Amino acid sequence: MATAEKRHEVLVIDDEVQIRRLMRITLEAGGFTMRESDSGRGGLGEISFRQPDAVVLDLGLPDMSGVDVLKRLREWSQVPVLILSVLGHEDDKVSALDAGADDYLTKPFNGRELLARLRVMLRHSRPEDGISIVRFGAVEVDLSHRQVRRAGEPVPLTAKEYALLRLLVLHRNKVLTHRQLLRDVWGPTSDDQTHYLRVYVDRLRRKLEKDPKAPALLTTVLGVGYRLVCE
Repeated sequence: MATAEKRHEVLVIDDEVQIRRLMRITLEAGGFTMRESDSGRGGLGEISFRQPDAVVLDLGLPDMSGVDVLKRLREWSQVPVLILSVLGHEDDKVSALDAGADDYLTKPFNGRELLARLRVMLRHSRPEDGISIVRFGAVEVDLSHRQVRRAGEPVPLTAKEYALLRLLVLHRNKVLTHRQLLRDVWGPTSDDQTHYLRVYVDRLRRKLEKDPKAPALLTTVLGVGYRLVCE
């Protein structure tokens, strides 16, 4: 007899009972299992204990802001996080994304769009080629759990930093052009935004390299792009 496919577990952190009820109906109809928390601290505890596949997080929580929840979470976990908030101003979105959110959806929301965004986040978080852990130098990248360690210590990365590192890891020992990296991480209209790439490569080097000024892992191929050296 075939084994039923495991349902992805989503933790919803929101203090509104009505929203949590609506989320449960939406998620369970979409094939997900839902857990819930009504506070930031409670949500962090649930993530640590249950290790859900994804998190849906409100920014306006009673005990701490959603941005603070994200900042604390990203110190030890790279679980995919979708912000679901009434705060739709551009500055709110930028703050949440900079703090480590993977995506942002404004209330009231469309259930089908929410499910689609969750599926995209989960696809991006899956390891490829059957390899879940990649090591290079003193660095270890766990693609299954989106966790990065250097010399055994957790390395906090923003969502964009992790997306760039993940792409380099998946194509380790190969040269990736500026255009490839920009399109895959920043989108198809970002070909000329090379300053983004320089800034984020520099951030990764400062967090991962023994000597960021003389990088041995994330190397530059002049005029072409970058290569992650993985012996």
